[in-house]
Amino acid sequence: MEKIALWSAGGAEEVTGSKHVLDVNGQRILVDCGQFQGRREETYEKNQRFPFDPKSVEAVLLTHGHFDHCGNLPSLVKQGFDGNIYSTPSTQELSALVLNDSAHLQEKDAEFVAKIIKKKKRADMKVYPPLYNAEDVKETLRHFVTYDYERRFRVGQKLNVEFFDAGHILGSAMVMVTVNREDGTAVRIGFSGDLGRKATPLLKNPRHMPPVDYFIVESTYGNRLHEDVDQAETELAEVITSTAAKGGKVIIPAFAIERTQVLLYFIHKLRNANRIPRIPVYVDSPMAISATSIFKAHPECFDRETYELFFDHDRNPFEFPEVRYVAEVQESMQINERHEPAIIISASGMCEAGRILHHLRNNVENPNNTVLIVGFMAKNTLGRKLADRNPTLTIFGETFELKSRVKIINAFSAHADYREIAEYVSEMDLTRLKKIFLVHGETEARNNLKLELKRIFPNVEPVETEKRYTLE
Repeated sequence: MEKIALWSAGGAEEVTGSKHVLDVNGQRILVDCGQFQGRREETYEKNQRFPFDPKSVEAVLLTHGHFDHCGNLPSLVKQGFDGNIYSTPSTQELSALVLNDSAHLQEKDAEFVAKIIKKKKRADMKVYPPLYNAEDVKETLRHFVTYDYERRFRVGQKLNVEFFDAGHILGSAMVMVTVNREDGTAVRIGFSGDLGRKATPLLKNPRHMPPVDYFIVESTYGNRLHEDVDQAETELAEVITSTAAKGGKVIIPAFAIERTQVLLYFIHKLRNANRIPRIPVYVDSPMAISATSIFKAHPECFDRETYELFFDHDRNPFEFPEVRYVAEVQESMQINERHEPAIIISASGMCEAGRILHHLRNNVENPNNTVLIVGFMAKNTLGRKLADRNPTLTIFGETFELKSRVKIINAFSAHADYREIAEYVSEMDLTRLKKIFLVHGETEARNNLKLELKRIFPNVEPVETEKRYTLE
């Protein structure tokens, strides 16, 4: 009889660094390999060391191209992994952007901190060397093998794998692994990855996979409900209009993939309806620019509403006269020298790296400005401190007072909330389901989602990091 075990090496009791291990008779499969994000020293240590030998992993099944799911693949390869990384084609394209951008940012951030230490003689600060470089990323991309949704493929001797549209970001997938036993029976294990939502624009709704024996589902918003999308549009219009009236800037930390494109969709829609002033919109992230190009190239992934609003009228949701895509560093720096009202969308989403740090550094002490939070912020990130409205913020080792307005709009999240997750599970075929495991969520979120799901299905368990679970 096949021995099947599941354990999490990251992204179980937290929402970053997703790494879930499936072991079938010693054949080790890794579902996702994301970077942990948090305090700098803890982040570096966690991302540098794997709680398993990378050489022992036969294959990686990648659910999507967000940094917290793919961001540590080069470290895995660098430390000896030599198998295939399976994903959808769009996920491969987006992962290439994310990983190259990460290598570049790690190098630039290390250089910047080194300059501050030298210039200001900061003996208390430390430079953390990049975990990987562009050559490591290039080597990693050689390992990718892509499959479209609902195209079964084999991994090893006993495993069949299939991707299903998760509706989270472009190319995002739920993964179904089928373990074929010698007695002719099979065990099906489903991984939700990050589960999308029905109500959000652009992408199609999440699909349902065939009945599974075990379902591993995310719980990021396991204790939260998203605002209504129509109400969020109204709030976005208010933030832009009121900030512009004061002559201020709206600073939006946003993931370069999906969140930036959704924001452009809504801003374009509001602009066309004359609900906001026509002020400059800067997309200040080279990765976001490239990601938007990939989105443009895949209109087959968009939902009916997007076609009715834009494509049926020969319009592109990501292009309008006020939007400016900022590629060069010099142009990015010039944005902060301009004093007219503007919207600045910049990465990274949790404010842990990238150009957003420079925009925050230059703008958080101005009460006329607004920092708009449009996504989940993990514990101990600068983004969480902004969301919690900490009176002071540390950026590049310097302290700044938070004087700008902070507004949070949760409706733009691409993650299902607890009601949407429960609805998704209730619509599944539960005839062969034995257990639901909860991952990718902080303790309060996982515990609340457990209670919600137990109204539908009795056997629900939050996964503990590195605890082995036997699947029968």
